[in-house]
Amino acid sequence: MEAARNIGLLIAYDGGDYQGWQRQTAVPTIQGEIEARLSIITTRNVTLHGAGRTDAGVHATGMTANFRTNSSQSCPQLQKALNSMLPPAIRILDIKEMGDSFHARFSCRGKRYRYYLQTTPVQPPFSRRYALHTPAALDEERMQSCLNTIIGTHDFSSFENSGSRNKAKTDGRGAVRTLFAAKLRRHGQDMLSIELTGDGFLRGMVRNIVGTLLWVKEKKIGAGDFAAILAAQNRALAGPTAPPYGLFLNKVFY
Repeated sequence: MEAARNIGLLIAYDGGDYQGWQRQTAVPTIQGEIEARLSIITTRNVTLHGAGRTDAGVHATGMTANFRTNSSQSCPQLQKALNSMLPPAIRILDIKEMGDSFHARFSCRGKRYRYYLQTTPVQPPFSRRYALHTPAALDEERMQSCLNTIIGTHDFSSFENSGSRNKAKTDGRGAVRTLFAAKLRRHGQDMLSIELTGDGFLRGMVRNIVGTLLWVKEKKIGAGDFAAILAAQNRALAGPTAPPYGLFLNKVFY
């Protein structure tokens, strides 16, 4: 019999010591850690459905997930018990009763990611796990002009890592995604983020966009070059994949 309650979670985590969100055997993952504790708390096996999958080393300040249970424990009780059992790198920020039709993945309307760049001449050791060090001066105006070229609905094959999807399938939307916003944000004097908001993201898409954007300084590319890379639908023409530790899943929209 299907469990009666549908519980939604808002989750933050430091992904530096984890092999991504998705449950795997023999290696630590965010989903695996939470499911294990939920199964103890509810005395039943629990399957946690996340809004998406973050890669190894990627962080989140606003991942969402849901699970079904017949447990009678209140949401505050579940939250307190989970946080007392989870490792310090994972915290449940909120728990709510959700409607029966809610599904963290299938009900999702969009996501926002931020990739952080540390621009100081020397990177403080405390930010090394959460921002890519880019000590040379960045041309922020040109970077924003490049980002402007990818706003809208496009085929993002040029920024897609292998294994992102089954390319043999002829139905569905393929590599087409819509970016609602793509902007640079300043966080104090020495921290910059590349913020992308869209209806969905291909595997490695954000990190590959960031890696290509950093060519603005290195290879002196501009908006026209960036638009041409996008239009080519060829991963070999885009820049390298930026490291995972600067990337945060910031918010999921419903």
